[in-house]
Amino acid sequence: MTTVAALPSPQVESFFHAPTNTFTHVVYDQRGGHAAIIDPVMDFDPASGRTGYTSVQAVIDFIADQQLTVQWILETHAHADHLSSAGYLHDRYGAPVAIGAGIVAVQERFKALFGLGDEFIADGRQFDRLFNDGDTFQVGQLPARVIATPGHTDDSLSYVIGDAAFIGDTLFAPDTGSARADFPGGDAGRLYDSIQRLLGLPASTRLFLCHDYPPEGRHEDPLTRVAEQASANVHVGGGRSRQEYVQLRQTRDAHLPVPKLLLPSLQVNIRGGRLPAADANGIAYLRLPLNVMGGEQ
Repeated sequence: MTTVAALPSPQVESFFHAPTNTFTHVVYDQRGGHAAIIDPVMDFDPASGRTGYTSVQAVIDFIADQQLTVQWILETHAHADHLSSAGYLHDRYGAPVAIGAGIVAVQERFKALFGLGDEFIADGRQFDRLFNDGDTFQVGQLPARVIATPGHTDDSLSYVIGDAAFIGDTLFAPDTGSARADFPGGDAGRLYDSIQRLLGLPASTRLFLCHDYPPEGRHEDPLTRVAEQASANVHVGGGRSRQEYVQLRQTRDAHLPVPKLLLPSLQVNIRGGRLPAADANGIAYLRLPLNVMGGEQ
């Protein structure tokens, strides 16, 4: 009789950024060992244009307390609802910043939207590693692999590290469903297919969310499991068909507002979590395309 070795169970600490409902995760093998930081957040005040790193300091403090060596800074995709602090953490720790290879298509699309000039080269060079589906890597003693999970965006992927999967914006908590698929490059059918790949993982797999938007009476929770999502997710649970899901998703997406930080977020996040270079006056600027996103007001 062949026995299947149990998957290692990494330790995970999650940090909630309330202004954007975003989770940053630190996954690590042991105290004093190695860690990856997943989906870190930069503070941003759209009214004043001020950026900051107060929120990510809690992540930095935890890493110091656990005496961890940061081996990776991992992005699940180029986020449209918060600015990334990946560049800041790269400068602090020297760890490579990684994202899905689909970022190149995302960069090309938004370079055109924002009218970025020759100084922005859309080939992924702003990141240290571009992952493809099936790629493998290590976080200390922990084996890790990449599952491409496009549909929300072209570059969306999930990181499976031991018995834990960090799934970005593919799925939300079971009572809130799944991510939108109406951004440029999004596709509800592809998102359904990606979700099915995640639901095909072992039923006990821990799924760590990038966001939670809890209904009244429930606190935010970064963790679900495959079995719970497969049975109870309000968008895909219980065996909902691809056709049913696409219709549901397209109907919902048609009435969703544009995320309030979409335009600043994308300009920073396609640069690997860095601000645009400053002009001659020493000030960095973000561009604001008018009358393009959303419908008429």
